[in-house]
Amino acid sequence: MPEWTWEYEGYDPAAERLRESLCTLGNGYFAARGAVPECRAGLVHYPGTYAAGCYNRLESTVAGRQVVNEDMVNLPNWLLLRFRLRSRGGTWGPWLAPDSTALLDHRQVLDLRRAVLMRASRYRDDAARVLRVEQIRLVHMGDPHLAALRTVLTTEDWSGDVEVESSLNGDVINANVHRYRSLDRHHLARVRTGGQEPGTVWLRCRTSTSDIGIAMAARSVVVGPPPSSSQLRPGRRRAVHRLVVPIAPGRPVEVEKTVALHTSRDTAISDPLGAAVDRVTLAPDFAALLHSHTAAWQRLWRRADIRIPGQAGRILRLHLFHVLQTLSPHTADLDAGVPARGLHGEAYRGHVFWDELFVLPYLNLHLPEVSRALLTYRHRRLGRARRAAATLGRAGAMYPWQSGSDGREETQELHLNPRSGRWLPDNSRLQHHVGSAVAYNVWQYCEATGDTEFLYTKGAEMLVQIARFWVDSAVFDSAAGRYRIRGVVGPDEYHDGYPGAARPGLDDNTYTNVTAAWVITRALDLLRRLPAWHRRELFEHVGLDRDELPKWEEVSRRLLVPYHQGVISQFEGYGDLAELDWNGYRARYDSIRRLDRILEAEGDTVNRYKASKQADVLMLGYLFPPTELQSLFRRLGYYLDDEVWSRTVDYYLHRTSHGSTLSELVHGWVLARVRRAEAWQYFHEALEADIADIQGGTTGEGIHLGAMAGTLDLVQRGLTGLETREDALSLDPVPLPALSEYGFALGYRGHWGISLRRHNEQLELGVPDSEGAPVRVVLADRAVTIAPGETCTLQLPAS
Repeated sequence: MPEWTWEYEGYDPAAERLRESLCTLGNGYFAARGAVPECRAGLVHYPGTYAAGCYNRLESTVAGRQVVNEDMVNLPNWLLLRFRLRSRGGTWGPWLAPDSTALLDHRQVLDLRRAVLMRASRYRDDAARVLRVEQIRLVHMGDPHLAALRTVLTTEDWSGDVEVESSLNGDVINANVHRYRSLDRHHLARVRTGGQEPGTVWLRCRTSTSDIGIAMAARSVVVGPPPSSSQLRPGRRRAVHRLVVPIAPGRPVEVEKTVALHTSRDTAISDPLGAAVDRVTLAPDFAALLHSHTAAWQRLWRRADIRIPGQAGRILRLHLFHVLQTLSPHTADLDAGVPARGLHGEAYRGHVFWDELFVLPYLNLHLPEVSRALLTYRHRRLGRARRAAATLGRAGAMYPWQSGSDGREETQELHLNPRSGRWLPDNSRLQHHVGSAVAYNVWQYCEATGDTEFLYTKGAEMLVQIARFWVDSAVFDSAAGRYRIRGVVGPDEYHDGYPGAARPGLDDNTYTNVTAAWVITRALDLLRRLPAWHRRELFEHVGLDRDELPKWEEVSRRLLVPYHQGVISQFEGYGDLAELDWNGYRARYDSIRRLDRILEAEGDTVNRYKASKQADVLMLGYLFPPTELQSLFRRLGYYLDDEVWSRTVDYYLHRTSHGSTLSELVHGWVLARVRRAEAWQYFHEALEADIADIQGGTTGEGIHLGAMAGTLDLVQRGLTGLETREDALSLDPVPLPALSEYGFALGYRGHWGISLRRHNEQLELGVPDSEGAPVRVVLADRAVTIAPGETCTLQLPAS
């Protein structure tokens, strides 16, 4: 199959929501799902449109309790365009739609290179007249407020009239996720519509509680012979433009619909509606928009593309496409985080979790301005994180597990188990390790870019406040001679408490404790290296007392790491849990990825078993290369060698159900350095997670952005062993036969377009010509310096 296109042949109602997610088009400011334009939202189709950072909060009654949820808002549907034929008797036939018997054939093509979605269909009406429909749409990457749809209608051996209805529809709700159907989903209020001759309709509304103004304007134009009728029909919640156009063989009907979107969150506007109408009025025709849109994507592909032969490379390019549509250069101008399901659907309510941990490492080397903006999103919410910590009686900053508009904890208090139909307490807000992810991202970004201005200001402030929280959370246990962090939940998520315990939370989750020690150590390092005046200002700004620092040093060296049976324990007491009958459950259920739901429906709880949803302890092998992880354990007073780590990997590998798309990714990453023969199996599943919808229906609710970005980073850093350091690019390539050839370009310390290519056991590195300093590259057995304008080829050991 072509490496730059994804094709879907035929119309399959059961697969439409999946296709609509995978065919979403966006530009970082907003995105629209790949629904067929003539269809409205229902059980089969869902033409959602989402703007980054556009949230609204509603109160609902759940299981007899009042709960408040904040959601990313489904905006008015701008895509609507439908058509029908006039019968020989003069009356209009039904509107043609793919879910009718009139559909003869249907084909969709997603063109990644140009970032357009093309569609070709044929309809046959009751009079046996055949109408061919060809469409191409885009969400403009050059101008983030524009989208466009071109429709060409062609007859086969008949003449007559066709009516085209182009609409903006404000009568929409958030209905993409069936599990949320009992919640209030009506986010749009005060909908008003209007028209402006000759061919523009507009719609404005506000979100009901966050009071964000939203405005759309649509210009619909017939190219060629003019329509015999053109009517603007603003309604109560819909703005409609109806066109009647003669059609005949050799005289196709071509309609161009151009749409502008603005919200009150935009900068440099006075009124969203005025801005939208002005922008769509001044927009060029479709051909010009397509040209400038394609040129913008060409520039983006040059900065970010990854080249791998075969199907793996094709999937990776699709993953990159969706990452760039969610987090583009336009994101750098927004106050928005990393939505875990992209701008592609409403799962997780569009919230921000810890997925930037998997996204930023790729962006750091291609779009660092976007990375900085995403970290600034976190810094703007530092005050709220400090208030959250203070509520628990702790110093520092505690970032929420789920974020939205203002940085408060957005994690639901109850969640629905679809298997049992019961609403259950949601304790995932105890995943305080999200703060360590924020700190890790700050450090990685600054190492990759050399952005000391950010590190010494916003970055330092976040690092210090997160470290402060961990130090204040650690309680000394004299019996153990160690500091302990109690009452948390680790990345695993299955285990949220001890069996039979009255309160949720676990003690000494290894991932939490080790990453906390890393954060405190990095904060101490940073304080030592700060220029004196920077350090003095930081101490004054955050109210840090020098007398606190000796305890920081002590905690960073004496946090508890539990062990059992010669392996690292996921948390204290993990070794006392029961073993699960894995073979029995696999035999009884088609999939046990969501083992927690299965056990709860049986009246049991996963808290009783040695069973994990996803990588937890093994996440340490994703974050830290082997030498750094061993150094961390040494600092804590524990011995970790390759044998202990290998046993630990094997132990959890057999006790993980992979209920998250991130799980196979992390296991593939870790196994690439422990047991290469098994790594490809997990990486292959990570590649297939969304295109094959291996989680069973979840991709239709939005793609898994962290997993997609993580597969890119597995090639960029996992297979190359690439680390960005202050004085050098460090490489430690891993031979993986299924991915033995790859290439990409990256940015590092002011150099743009550094090329890295592996082929035939050779590693080729090139530094583009510039006035910059030479780049030092360090491998395990040698170091080379490459001057700008030079290319160096290194022979690698045979795999």
